[in-house]
Amino acid sequence: MSQLQDSWTAIADIKNLLLKRWQQGQLLAETITAGALFPLRIPLKRPSASQLGEHYADVRQWVQSFQEAEKRHDFTVEWLEFNHRQLGRNQLPVAVLFISLEHAAYFIKKTKELELFRELAQALLSQFAGLKDWIIKYPHKVLSHGHVWTRLLRTLDWMVDHPRPQLYLRQISLPGIDSKFIEQHKKLLAEWLNILLKPEDISLQYNGLSSFEQRYGFIAKPTQIRFRILDKNLFLQGLSDLTVTNDEFCQLDLDVDTVFVTENDINGLAFPAFKRAIVIFGRGYGFAYLDQADWLKNKAIWYWGDIDTHGFSILSQFRHYFPQTQSLLMDKKTLLAHQAHWVIENCPVFYDLTHLSSEEAALFDDLRNNRIGKSLRLEQERVAFDALKAVLEKL
Repeated sequence: MSQLQDSWTAIADIKNLLLKRWQQGQLLAETITAGALFPLRIPLKRPSASQLGEHYADVRQWVQSFQEAEKRHDFTVEWLEFNHRQLGRNQLPVAVLFISLEHAAYFIKKTKELELFRELAQALLSQFAGLKDWIIKYPHKVLSHGHVWTRLLRTLDWMVDHPRPQLYLRQISLPGIDSKFIEQHKKLLAEWLNILLKPEDISLQYNGLSSFEQRYGFIAKPTQIRFRILDKNLFLQGLSDLTVTNDEFCQLDLDVDTVFVTENDINGLAFPAFKRAIVIFGRGYGFAYLDQADWLKNKAIWYWGDIDTHGFSILSQFRHYFPQTQSLLMDKKTLLAHQAHWVIENCPVFYDLTHLSSEEAALFDDLRNNRIGKSLRLEQERVAFDALKAVLEKL
């Protein structure tokens, strides 16, 4: 095709236009809305009168492509007949017409997908008419889940019939449905449940897939808290390393004076003995699960995290729940003493932190503004063990 013909609408251009509408969901949505899209008329960019005379061979080739397409029943062509002073009576295509959605789907080779979508959409709407707007908005989600559609509808039907069941997902007994299947499709199920359930059956304060169970009234897997007792005189029936649920931990009320928190598991395992103390294995952001541990609120708490912007952000968040918390080995002296172990923090944070001491805030500010080095990070496991023993001896 010549460069001149590139300026005229080609058969491929029409196909690309329809494919774009397919990908945007417009054609699939038409099966639900039965709107005014069809018959669909697509105007063509065509040769000018001067081009017809100067480039007749190119124009003829372009016209023939539409004649052949019409013979194949790709579409109906709307022709314009005119008289040219040199070439006489001629016809040019000015638009193509797709009579129906099926006609357009056939042209872009999407007939099977269209038939499948109709079948899946009908199955969904026959049970859950309230999801009509959802299908119109997300038609391709229907197709992408077609291979598990029947199982999804059985799961949804059970959940709508049993709002806030207070069961583990594992306890749902449906043929071909297991908890792993539900876990894999939480996102889609959540979109549907948000539409179909009554507002009083949804705990709106919970958001995100990690809170699926809490949001829809299932029993969530309890948070596990691991800790070590650092004083052998306080071992629980000889046990020093324990993992308990959040609720159990909050009710413990251990007879200790000092609580250490460290993010690195090996640091927790290697933490030296300390009189009347425990060390909690931290898990990064999110300490709301400890908010009910009232017995911690009158203990001396030391938090040991990485010296980087996220480390201070986690410290600030932890101190929100336990204001008496002091930082351990998270100072400028420790940072500068371990220069050989500095690494790069990939995604620093830059927002202000409201629960830092003046010294901590100054170091955090140095880190986020790259005053000591660019995106510096000193991971807690890279701090010399002798440094930890030395600071513990001073406590």
